[in-house]
Amino acid sequence: MAVTTTTTTVKAIAAKPRTKPRSTPSASSAKPITVHQTKLTTTAAPSKTKPPTTTSQVDMSAPLAQIAASSRTPYEKRVWNLLCQIPAGRVSTYALLAAHLSSSPRAVGNALRRNPFAPQVPCHRVVATGGLLGGFKGKWPKDGEGITIDEKKKLLRGEGVRIDDKGRVAGTPWSGFV
Repeated sequence: MAVTTTTTTVKAIAAKPRTKPRSTPSASSAKPITVHQTKLTTTAAPSKTKPPTTTSQVDMSAPLAQIAASSRTPYEKRVWNLLCQIPAGRVSTYALLAAHLSSSPRAVGNALRRNPFAPQVPCHRVVATGGLLGGFKGKWPKDGEGITIDEKKKLLRGEGVRIDDKGRVAGTPWSGFV
């Protein structure tokens, strides 16, 4: 097994500076965001066509620019900018995002439901506090589990996130927001 970590630093940008507190940062006032991606791979026989790769570069500048240029609400943009900080292979919770934004988990969920940039802006990396996957794409049937939950599971498992038999994500939620 090999473990490789890639670190990329990006800067959030906004379409125009705002004067309200906690607004989307402007290009001149934004703090750099460091995105870490860790990938666990098994060592296999080398390929004759190309060497095996164990890491992929995370470039969040394009999604951050799309968010900044969008006509969405300042709150939605703040939530989506935070999503870009969650490393691949990790999850955070609605409550942790809400605490960072001085908001509510329900408001965060509503912003995630309206994310037009998924999966590049990774709303699939947000789960309920107890580790349950919750909804995805804003769709909820009567049984309380999102009807597109299989798509969310596939995206998370593709990033190496472990999900137990009861549909809970294993591990500690990521909370390293800046």
